[in-house]
Amino acid sequence: MNKTVKIILGIIVLILLVVVLKYFKDANSKAIEDFKVEAPFYTSINTKAVATGKLNPEEEVELKPQISGIVDKIFVEEGDSVKKGDLIATIRVVPNEQSLVSAKSRISSTKLSYDNAKILYERNKSLFDKGVISQQDFENSELSFNQAKETLAQSQNDYQIIKRGSISGGSSANTNIIAQIPGTILEIPVREGDQVIQSNNFNAGTTIATIADMSLMIFEGKVDEADVGKLKEGKQIKVILGAINDKEFAAQLTFVAPKGIEENGAVQFVIKAHVSIDSTTNIRAGYSANAEIDIESKDSIFAIREALLQYNRITEKPFVEILEEGGGFRKENVALGLSDGINVEIIDGIKEGDKIKVWNKASKENEDEKGGRNR
Repeated sequence: MNKTVKIILGIIVLILLVVVLKYFKDANSKAIEDFKVEAPFYTSINTKAVATGKLNPEEEVELKPQISGIVDKIFVEEGDSVKKGDLIATIRVVPNEQSLVSAKSRISSTKLSYDNAKILYERNKSLFDKGVISQQDFENSELSFNQAKETLAQSQNDYQIIKRGSISGGSSANTNIIAQIPGTILEIPVREGDQVIQSNNFNAGTTIATIADMSLMIFEGKVDEADVGKLKEGKQIKVILGAINDKEFAAQLTFVAPKGIEENGAVQFVIKAHVSIDSTTNIRAGYSANAEIDIESKDSIFAIREALLQYNRITEKPFVEILEEGGGFRKENVALGLSDGINVEIIDGIKEGDKIKVWNKASKENEDEKGGRNR
């Protein structure tokens, strides 16, 4: 029995020994991994800042009523083009009962004063014609009569304004909403029958319509604090509208905010630019847009692909691995310059003719899988 166990154990040990020897043989027989290398080159690098924002009219006017009441009639629709002075809407006045009674009472009171002044004036005129009273007495009575007449007319006008919103109801009446600038009707937030409030020192009033000149558009966006120091007013930029098949428009930077706004832990600065719009393009207010701003540009600079860089985990300084004559690689620290995210300028550490290791080369299995998918 003991002899059989020994034989079995010996066979097991022999099998394990064969497996181990085969493993080491296969491991040592693998070909040495071959890394690709790339050479530095000369190129042009442009760095850009991208600002996200919207395209809005440069001049936008909200029309508000000068008197409270009910929207009686609206003569335009959103999207219509109007000229300065065009009638937009009319307001029907709903008078305050107390104010109306008070105004009517003032008319009665001033009418009594007027009648009395008229009687005195006619009496003194007759006496003056007969030479009974002096000219000064007559002129005093005439002045009182004229003042009473003017007061009566004013009280009647006040009554008409409270009752109807205007005296004559002409084009300059408070009940008429008139376009103050030529342009396009962007919005009419009220409808016929809606109640509106006049604009005063305590209330902004109800907006009847919003008009804007769509030929004068501005881009308003935000840029990061890292780029704002390189921007100057008057700089030419490009504005891209995603809503019009990524069409580009030339623009000129007109404003860079002197104060930043903190958003999600980053400081952003507002910028504005005047956008040149051709007459054939149909632009709508509020389009989302991106502005591309050239920050810095260099031509014919010594560079490599940024993907070739490695970084020291402790010092976080960049380095590359350069192929030596014996076939090995040596680490070489590099000084970097301008970068566009794809290529990076090399100031020091690499010379022409160096072969740089492509350290993040994909494995053959991944390449085969990728090739299979492409097929």
